[in-house]
Amino acid sequence: METFDWIATGAKIAFLVVILLQVVPIMSWVERRGSALMQNRLGPNRLGPLGLFQAIADAIKFIWKEDSIPSHVIPFYYFIAPLVSFVPSFITFAVIPFASSISIDGHVVHFQVADLNVGLLYVFSVASLGVYGIIMAGWASNSKYTMLGALRSASQMISYELSMGLSVVGIIMCFSSVKLGDIARQQGELLTHLGPFVIPSSFHIPKWGIFVQPLGFLIFLISVFAETNRLPFDLPEGESEIVAGYHLEYGSMKFAMFMMAEYLNMTTASGLLATLFFGGWQLLPGMGFLLHGFQNIFNLSSMACEWTRIFFEIASFGIKVVFFMWFFVWVRWTLPRFRYDQLMDLGWKVMLPLSLANIGVTAAFAYYGWI
Repeated sequence: METFDWIATGAKIAFLVVILLQVVPIMSWVERRGSALMQNRLGPNRLGPLGLFQAIADAIKFIWKEDSIPSHVIPFYYFIAPLVSFVPSFITFAVIPFASSISIDGHVVHFQVADLNVGLLYVFSVASLGVYGIIMAGWASNSKYTMLGALRSASQMISYELSMGLSVVGIIMCFSSVKLGDIARQQGELLTHLGPFVIPSSFHIPKWGIFVQPLGFLIFLISVFAETNRLPFDLPEGESEIVAGYHLEYGSMKFAMFMMAEYLNMTTASGLLATLFFGGWQLLPGMGFLLHGFQNIFNLSSMACEWTRIFFEIASFGIKVVFFMWFFVWVRWTLPRFRYDQLMDLGWKVMLPLSLANIGVTAAFAYYGWI
């Protein structure tokens, strides 16, 4: 790699790390204020305007809280379990593109930390490692409650990973690529067919994944809730049944790392939903007019126009991710927790057959040239 490439990669990594580290404090505040809004309460309102500094107080508390270690745990696995959960959640976002590319002095810079030609496979393979941290935590804590939580999580994630993986096969068939950058780029085209029906050219419908794979989107969305252990699928930490589940024996920064892993997994899931089904960094309706108007009003140079375009693309991608992050909170305080047998029945008896049927229908559409 040339010096320029090293600098560009370092800048992208730094940008992504800074953004991801802000997710946890912001989402902890959003979670509390969002639940208060839905339940007609105030929520955090003591530290800073609207309680915005509450997250800072929580971080200080976690850092300085006494880190008591139970005598009955298995030390090595007990200590590394939070790391094993946290690290995969942090590095999975590396292949998700948050803008297109720009040419700087003859060098093409992709706004993606790692532009892998197997990006989608990388996401699934690395994300699946997080379950090992949960299993380690449950087993090493030497408690019946933690072990039950770990077993629930392992069976739940394995069950829904199958449906989630099959749900994106239709997307791969539609766009003929597993590179997330290529998938996002092709969603900038216009949809010409909707099944056997030809769409008139006067209708400008973008070729977003949700339009070509509506059933795949629904299956992927439900599976993501199960994969991130969020309500209504938070059985691994069902407080009314197993106290706190797999992280019952953890406190201080170890518990904070499990919480950070959950929020980072939510961020990655939201980024994947935006990239696969909502055009990724493709501009939202109306943003194209704003971009051209901004460029014309300020009479920007060609390079300034390119950077403005990148800014609008990052903003468009960010808005989509923020919407899905809020959707996670919205669902948490709207739907009750499933019973465990209902969770497994849904995964194996409903989601799996639907994902297989979706592949068959997509294959038929591809055969007749309808996608």
